[in-house]
Amino acid sequence: MMDTVSVDELRRHLDEAGQSHLLRFWDELAPEERQRFLAELSQLDSAELRDHCRRAVEAARRGSDPHEWPPLRMEPVPPEAVGRVKGCDRSTLEEWELEGLLQISHGHVGALLLAGGQGTRLGVPYPKGMFSVGLPSGKTLYQIQAERLRRVEQLAEAQHGTKCTIPWYIMTSEFTLEPTMRFFKDNSFFNLDPSSVVMFEQRMIPAVAFDGKVILEKKNKIAMAPDGNGGLYQALLENKILEDMERRGVQYLHVYCVDNILVKMADPVFVGFCVKKGADCGAKVVEKAYAAEPVGVVCRVDGVCQVMEYSEVPPEVAEQRGPSGELIYSAGNICNHFFTLEFLSEVSQKFHRKLKQHVAIKKVPFVDLEGNLVKPTKPNGIKMEKFVFDVFQFSRNFVMFEVAREEEFSPLKNADGAPLDTPTTARRSLLAQHYRWVLGAGGSFRNTQGEPIKPIPGVGLDEDPPAICEISPLVSYFGEGLEQLLRDRTLTSPFILDNKVAKELLWVQ
Repeated sequence: MMDTVSVDELRRHLDEAGQSHLLRFWDELAPEERQRFLAELSQLDSAELRDHCRRAVEAARRGSDPHEWPPLRMEPVPPEAVGRVKGCDRSTLEEWELEGLLQISHGHVGALLLAGGQGTRLGVPYPKGMFSVGLPSGKTLYQIQAERLRRVEQLAEAQHGTKCTIPWYIMTSEFTLEPTMRFFKDNSFFNLDPSSVVMFEQRMIPAVAFDGKVILEKKNKIAMAPDGNGGLYQALLENKILEDMERRGVQYLHVYCVDNILVKMADPVFVGFCVKKGADCGAKVVEKAYAAEPVGVVCRVDGVCQVMEYSEVPPEVAEQRGPSGELIYSAGNICNHFFTLEFLSEVSQKFHRKLKQHVAIKKVPFVDLEGNLVKPTKPNGIKMEKFVFDVFQFSRNFVMFEVAREEEFSPLKNADGAPLDTPTTARRSLLAQHYRWVLGAGGSFRNTQGEPIKPIPGVGLDEDPPAICEISPLVSYFGEGLEQLLRDRTLTSPFILDNKVAKELLWVQ
């Protein structure tokens, strides 16, 4: 990275990097456009840029050729490092939850949101966390997550009698920082303490064409992209976030992606499990729905834990089954992780440059030789990304925690019309969960004509519940406390259970 230089110096640096084409339209630019472009290009180190472009082309070529894949020495995560909700006795789950609530009550737990992506597949011009999937309340992903944080703080206070705060760190990008900050301010930070919401920006890196040339997005701007959620570690250093965490007394971090509408913020059960196990690093997983499901697999390779992307696992390995017909490699990664601050600091300071760079082949708008803007109809560019989970290999005590997909994982990635991970599937997942909570608490439903609605206790992820009920996270974080409100009550669908309604139900008892 250079200080701002003269255009002659810049030409020399770009020539050294093999990127002199970036100044093709220099003579056509207005003075203020030249100034901005000069400042942008001056941030690029010529040697790093040359290496970045070379690695991008080589990685794209390797990724498209299965014969170039290295031999795999995969094995499942050993049983002693695995916890599961399914089949676990209630007393053990309660023990983990109490440990997690204790750590939260001491102010030792923070939440860290990865929110740097643009949401291109969703088809909206704003950050994904601002999206509303069409719930009866109209709540966005950001509001749902903020209210879950407030509720789990209340649960920890009720358990231990100590007022506490879970700092919320939000990693954004050049595309999402300003609109996210404005959205939070416009919504009064959803009644969180603004000083406990810390936003910071990850790095941007150039997109590269298949010939190794950096792509010009405009005559005076190169095409940049966030460096993946694995850019977290360098961003923590550059923005002094680790120091902030230490100053607040944070010892454990729950790290997650913005798009999961069912995410349990700072989940005390997960945190407690990891703390009890003495883990420095942990991953939540769900059981894969089928062998070829396009999710990464948490496993061990050459004796160290990591995530193998579905595209990196040969089909014959993905299909391997145990004696009872179960998939051997069934631990689907959901980007939901636990780190100690000590581990996070160590990998940020020592290992972030050693993380593997993954290839994403994308359609990148560009200007042609005549300066015309082109929106490509097929992929034309290489974006290099690092993944947050690629630090698992550095863990001294890694653990894995399997949860139920229908309770904890329903990502929002695509616009409606796609077969999976759409606003419709996300909304359906949350409403089906809340419907199951009502039935589990002893409640029932009727329609607007007063007719009973037949209960379907096992309603799952891919079907609409027979009745619509949305429960505010401020009333119940994960189904707790509903029995005293709803037992033997019949609710008229659609129904929104918020704090006001909950108080009314308690008052009439």
